[in-house]
Amino acid sequence: MSAAVEQQENSFKASPSSRPFSGFERLVAWRYLRSRRKEASISVIAGFSLVGIMLGVAALIIVMAVMNGFRAELFKQILGFNGHVVVQPIDSPLNDYSDLAKKFSAVPGVTMALPLVEGETLASGRGGSGTGALVRGIRSEDLTKLKTVSDHVVSGDLVGFASGQGVLVGSRLARQLGLTVGDQITLTAPDGDVTPFGVNPRVKAYTISGIFEVGMSEYDSSVVFMPLEEAQVFFNAEGIVEKIELFITNPDDVDQLRPKIEEAAGRQIFLTDWRQVNATFFSALQVERNTMFMILTLIVLVAALNIISGLIMLVKDKGSDIAILRTMGATSGAIMRIFFMTGAAIGVVGTFAGVILGVLVCLNIESIRQFFSWISGTVIFNPEVYFLSKLPAQMNLSETISVIVMALTLSFLATIFPAWRASRLDPVQALRYE
Repeated sequence: MSAAVEQQENSFKASPSSRPFSGFERLVAWRYLRSRRKEASISVIAGFSLVGIMLGVAALIIVMAVMNGFRAELFKQILGFNGHVVVQPIDSPLNDYSDLAKKFSAVPGVTMALPLVEGETLASGRGGSGTGALVRGIRSEDLTKLKTVSDHVVSGDLVGFASGQGVLVGSRLARQLGLTVGDQITLTAPDGDVTPFGVNPRVKAYTISGIFEVGMSEYDSSVVFMPLEEAQVFFNAEGIVEKIELFITNPDDVDQLRPKIEEAAGRQIFLTDWRQVNATFFSALQVERNTMFMILTLIVLVAALNIISGLIMLVKDKGSDIAILRTMGATSGAIMRIFFMTGAAIGVVGTFAGVILGVLVCLNIESIRQFFSWISGTVIFNPEVYFLSKLPAQMNLSETISVIVMALTLSFLATIFPAWRASRLDPVQALRYE
């Protein structure tokens, strides 16, 4: 009898308790996890299984956190820049927009009401370079309340805008046109002055009083804020506005506020909320998020299957040990629990190592992105494509727990068949073939 078996026998005699998961069972399971020269292949498979589960869990946590952060940042930027509810006229133009804005602001749950004039223009700067731009005409006091913009003025100020002479330009748009604060930006509107020869485009130059950067490239590269009265003149909309955007305390309370807003208007209006405007976009994000979860779960599943192959090889290699343990009085349940603990230990260690790795990466995701961008010499997570200037990561406790439970469940399930096979091994046949 080998020294290992003798020590196992002494341990069993010293601890005759048949309690499930007793010290003897844990001791034998731990010995089977230890690497030995003749069991190198089994140890390699167990190591790959552990690393696979660790990387799978870490990848799941990182990807889900990035997608949550991406959605949250987009949600914040889109709903912080645009109103949650858009009020548009039906029967007559909004020429009483000042009174309507006051009425809407008085509705409980509505924080701001911004009358707006919008129009597409061609913006050009130095050297005659031009690009499309969206001009938003807004009152100076309303722009001050719009913290998403007013708190992110990176150059210049709002003084020129408040005087009615200057405009506010997005940072990427300013760079694209080669403009800075104090320069002139030329805007061309297709609907201009009516002449005997037709409608001539309206062209006018404005002084840039400030440059803003909200962190979303779609807005930073295309939006120009103009004083409301000047925008009304520029777009031939004197005395009226195109719409009134309402900001509410909780965007999810849109349905409850609709009747109150319609009652406050006192006239026929058409309401559009943020869910209708961005329904396709956020639905696509949700589908992509669920799909990525399913795909990355396959990594954990493959690693769990490696646990099965490693344990089957271990059971085959330890046939004589199992037979000796059975003849010493170990029950089939004890054998099954020993190999179950052996495989489960790989899953538990791999899962929690993956959680630690995933959390560390999520906490330093932007620094890691910048490092790899510096190493590769390319822009990773290009804001022109992904809209955001930084890589966000927002971990969700319930999602992290679900990842842990899923990984542990797959690991435990993977150990059941090899452990059951070990418990059903006939001691006489096992010793005969050794």
